[in-house]
Amino acid sequence: MAVDLSRRAYRVQRWAARAALAAATAAVLVPLVYGGWRGLLLLVCGVAGLVLSAAAVWWTLTLRGPVRWLAALVAVCVPAAVVALFTATLFWALLVSLALWGLAVWTGRVALRGVGTAAKERERRAPPPRKPVLIMNPRSGGGKVDRFRLREKAERLGARVVLLDPERGDDVTELARAAVADGADLLGAAGGDGTQALVAAVAAEHDLPFLVISAGTRNHFALDLGLDRNDPAACLDALTDGVEVRVDLGFAADRPFVNNASFGAYAALVQSPAYRDDKIGTSLDLLPDLLTGQQGPRLTARAGDTVITAPQAVLVSNNPYRTDDPFGLGRRERLDAGVLGVLGVKLEGAVHFAALLLGPEPSGLTKLTAPEVVIEADRPEIEVGLDGEALVLPAPVVCRIAPGALRVRVPRRRPGVTRAAPSLDWRRLRKLAATVGRTAAPHRRHRDAAQTQPTETPEPTERIG
Repeated sequence: MAVDLSRRAYRVQRWAARAALAAATAAVLVPLVYGGWRGLLLLVCGVAGLVLSAAAVWWTLTLRGPVRWLAALVAVCVPAAVVALFTATLFWALLVSLALWGLAVWTGRVALRGVGTAAKERERRAPPPRKPVLIMNPRSGGGKVDRFRLREKAERLGARVVLLDPERGDDVTELARAAVADGADLLGAAGGDGTQALVAAVAAEHDLPFLVISAGTRNHFALDLGLDRNDPAACLDALTDGVEVRVDLGFAADRPFVNNASFGAYAALVQSPAYRDDKIGTSLDLLPDLLTGQQGPRLTARAGDTVITAPQAVLVSNNPYRTDDPFGLGRRERLDAGVLGVLGVKLEGAVHFAALLLGPEPSGLTKLTAPEVVIEADRPEIEVGLDGEALVLPAPVVCRIAPGALRVRVPRRRPGVTRAAPSLDWRRLRKLAATVGRTAAPHRRHRDAAQTQPTETPEPTERIG
């Protein structure tokens, strides 16, 4: 019965791949057939419009004065003009083409669902803590600690709460270490990802469970842990009904990060005192010099045998981010792969920037994974954005991953990690669509191989997404 179900699922994937390829082909042909030579001309105009728009965005970011605003106008008006031209010329053929593209995307993801996906997360049940200590920042997320009455609920559940005093400038690390010295058997943090990272590092140092309370503004770490970002009070359920998962922790020099460490343009922006109050104005003021190399250090990133010379920006993340699908951007499928994700951006003008936005494999973007990354500079110090916090560290900065260093306690009932849809790999779809008569043999071989293997007790390793 299992073999029959596997054969049926494989057959569905194969026919879904064929449907995706057919729908994509029809989506291109319909406007060309309907419009004739005009359809071909429109296609050329559309591609040219996209390239011009992308170049105009680059000029908007790197120029100043009236030319910048002219470029911004081009970046907005050209796409609008292209859409209007396509709509006025192709009529219903455009709607049919868009519907076919939607069908191609949907059937393609159905075909690739389950192909090369990450291992299912594993959790470990753990008894409730006896002496939990939670450090809360009352100003994070616009005052979520007070709005969701996090302190009151935590104390009802038996936790001791330490409120940070923004006026006094409390040292979060020292507060966490003092809690451990006082006998805490769980540390937690309600605040932004920067606060989370500092408390998490102390918990990892003492092999204590760590509780994430999504009381920050963005809460990217909580999102990838499968927690409810809209209801931080629900995170406290882990105190009485929780499970543990083990995840990695990143370090830039000796500073921990749960999300990422950024170097280059963004790191320079967050150093500006005006950035938090006026992000757009500050960015428009500083980016021309940062992107053209007139300001900021000249960076070199080394990861294994790969060297990225003079990038405008480098992002080193605790496990890699997805970059292969717009719906998965900013998400990590796993937090326990034991590697850093590295994204290096090196742009030498408008053409490189257009290729970065529109090209499938742009030369200006370097993507890789490594257990260690070294960031060098032509200056004694490097500006760093560490989980959104502005720091200056001595050069060079060595970034490393500590695999499985952090025990995270999460509620047993939580929304869970929302897996991003599989990216559309057209080469894989073509291979899947071309397979004939090979539906049962692979599953039978896997079954026979499994029967010859001795039964093992799984290791107590937990995985996230």
